[in-house]
Amino acid sequence: MSSEADAIVSDVIAKWCAGFAKLDAVALSSLYATNAFFFGSNPKLYRGRDGVADYFNGLPRFRKPSAVFSDVHATQAGPDLINMAATITFDLAGERDDLVVKMSWVIIREDGDWRIVNHHASSKAPLI
Repeated sequence: MSSEADAIVSDVIAKWCAGFAKLDAVALSSLYATNAFFFGSNPKLYRGRDGVADYFNGLPRFRKPSAVFSDVHATQAGPDLINMAATITFDLAGERDDLVVKMSWVIIREDGDWRIVNHHASSKAPLI
């Protein structure tokens, strides 16, 4: 993993976690590319920044949500493309059990900024 990819991914994660802590759909959706695909915690495919905002606006209004990324792997797949995989633990302050998911992002350079173009969350528990 390159130090440049590490730094870019760390920056996106920090912004994402800050937005998630406030369930700020505008801040979160700004981290995504114009033509983003987003699979979150439900079966629906959300598309674009408006779709990402719809997803986050549709979440329960937890009092003190937080997300902690661990086991983060990133690789520069091209000059304007980074692939990222991680585990995220969502702490919902006792309002429900912690949720642990696998996350993958494809991050692209769009209009001079690094943005998530593909977001896919899946169960950490084995499905088979």
